[in-house]
Amino acid sequence: MAFGGFNNGDSRPLQSEINMVPLIDVMLVLLIVFMITAPLLTHSVKIDLPQASSQPNEEKPETVSLAINGEGQLFWNNEPLDDVALPLRLQAAAEQKPQPELHLRADRETRYQKLAEVMSQAREAGIEKMGFITLPESEAAE
Repeated sequence: MAFGGFNNGDSRPLQSEINMVPLIDVMLVLLIVFMITAPLLTHSVKIDLPQASSQPNEEKPETVSLAINGEGQLFWNNEPLDDVALPLRLQAAAEQKPQPELHLRADRETRYQKLAEVMSQAREAGIEKMGFITLPESEAAE
């Protein structure tokens, strides 16, 4: 008998641990079943696919650098730019195919309000890709 009985006359103590032998048997059977069925699941169908000889398009869109200094002045590709002309330039850039990426460079002392306004104007103009340009710690210290 695998388990102790409820008989008080039984001299053997009650067994309180789990009998692991049936669990191990079940796990070994499952292991064998999976070992047999695993190769059947990886069966592939051979297909003769058509071949195409085309080169991937390596044309990268141009980038537009928009810098903001500490006083809030704007520079479009290192040329000074008025606040009034910014929406027109952003609109023209958004209409280009492929659309250029806008790289924002802000001075450390630039007010966040100015940066948020520029980003909002770019999104309203339809600029899809914006990124921030920063300097690594070693170059910034120089």
